[in-house]
Amino acid sequence: MKNDKEITAYINGQPIYRNFIENLPYNIKLKPRARALRKAGVLSEVIFWLQVHKEMFWKIDFDRQRIIGNYIVDFYVKTLGLVIEIDGSSHNNKETYDQKREDYLISLGLRVYKISDLRVKHDLNNVMMELEKYIVDEFG
Repeated sequence: MKNDKEITAYINGQPIYRNFIENLPYNIKLKPRARALRKAGVLSEVIFWLQVHKEMFWKIDFDRQRIIGNYIVDFYVKTLGLVIEIDGSSHNNKETYDQKREDYLISLGLRVYKISDLRVKHDLNNVMMELEKYIVDEFG
């Protein structure tokens, strides 16, 4: 086994190795906001969620609107330490904030994968294939 790491999933027969990050900071005050974001259901996030919930994507478990530190990330894969962000118009003119947020998440040992809102809505099959490839490349 690679680096004696636990295999968490297989994608097209390729083992995907666990990269669990322990003791992530959690701001409990953000819990109501995270719940509200889940209920609001931004269209691109709902479309993506329908592809990955209930371990439908290679039996990998995704969380929605997960609190990490003082931030709420769109999707989080605990076993991989992977944050998935769907960037839409809410990210316009927030480049400095987004970069600070991404730098913070990376400083915790997490990996951040970004997907465009428009691509989720109009090119979902390729988006999912690219995510597969990213996971195989980074965790295989």
